Amino acid sequence: MARIVMKFGGTSMAGTERIRRVANIVRRQQHAADGTRHEIVVVVSAMAGETDRLVNFCREANPLYDPAEYDVVVASGEQVTSGLLALTLQAMGCPARSWLGWQLPIRTIEAHSRARVEAIEADALLRALDAGEIAVIPGFQGMSDQGRVTTLGRGGSDTSAVAVAAAIHADRCDIYTDVDGVYTTDPRIVARARKLKAVTYEEMLELASVGAKVLQTRSVGLAMKEGVRVQVLSSFIDDNATPADDLPGTLIISEGEMNQMVENGHMERQLVTGIAHDKNEAKIILTRVPDRPGSVANIFQPLSAASINVDMIIQNVGRDKGETDVTFTVPQTDLLRAQALLEDRRDVIGYNRIITDSHIAKISVVGVGMKSHAGVAATMFRALADRGINIQAITTSEIKVSVMIDEDETELAVRVLHSAYGLDEEETA
Repeated sequence: MARIVMKFGGTSMAGTERIRRVANIVRRQQHAADGTRHEIVVVVSAMAGETDRLVNFCREANPLYDPAEYDVVVASGEQVTSGLLALTLQAMGCPARSWLGWQLPIRTIEAHSRARVEAIEADALLRALDAGEIAVIPGFQGMSDQGRVTTLGRGGSDTSAVAVAAAIHADRCDIYTDVDGVYTTDPRIVARARKLKAVTYEEMLELASVGAKVLQTRSVGLAMKEGVRVQVLSSFIDDNATPADDLPGTLIISEGEMNQMVENGHMERQLVTGIAHDKNEAKIILTRVPDRPGSVANIFQPLSAASINVDMIIQNVGRDKGETDVTFTVPQTDLLRAQALLEDRRDVIGYNRIITDSHIAKISVVGVGMKSHAGVAATMFRALADRGINIQAITTSEIKVSVMIDEDETELAVRVLHSAYGLDEEETA
């Protein structure tokens, strides 16, 4: 018998027919083909588009809304789907009940609309599982120490699922989405992109942070911290599909478990795991910034205080006049806000001109194999140069190299790099 957490996103829960499909998947997962009965917890998102609809209601009611009341409203979407799924499972003869965030409870910090899970009291939940009941939990929500409903921020249902899996020591957390796994790159750009059998937590964190939208970054970080085995797979399968126990999706696991899979011949070790792209970046250049201690801090402190995330940073070699140019990127949605903040502090920073460009993209090469192999970056730079793609900025980590290029060259760059690292080739293991 295994203890499994199953999470279904908004597209999977969009209407009664899809909820019925989800209920069938859950029922099949509870009763294995060999007669084994698994313990099942299901975490659900609101129906696709429902959270946006509720957010708009809040804005119409009061543009300066109280965050606590905002959470009460937007958390209701998951409450609806959890109740509907429990009802559907009951109609199929499966013992099931919903557990709202305050009923477990899922305890979070007070910060409304961006709360973080502190603890989950799972004793009652475990007793229900032991009795054969399927537990259905609304994702995205919890309860503060003051007894108020809190929400975890957009995409928080993935985090809820991983947190529940950690609390009940689940054997696996299955994240069902509208894709059937993690691919070497976007299959819409590269037709020969391959679904990966497994990736490490570190690789998934990097892929998620640089544009891969399969999993929410915070959920991957929590899975790595708590050692939760995560599997990504599709909920859009027919009634005769392979059960999740046969691992049809992509596992996100520790590097140690990955190495064991390679040693046992279950898969090959790739130097590069995947190529990710992100067109939601914007570039800012500040010219003739004084080249002295404290100047860079004067640029980035106000951005940090405004919770604007800065990614790539380049400081040019200083000029004879003790000046330098500073280039960096921010999310496109924060460009105007960042520009306004910097213009307000022009006298403090002392720059001459601010130049912005939202017509850029970030291309990233990710793989734990980089830790032990040289030349990964050189291959990237040469492959792009051979196709006339200019690199505007570069950042690196232990397992990632990212470059900034013109947005119009995004698809070409992804295809070129996918071939350059041999990711077009079929895996033999």
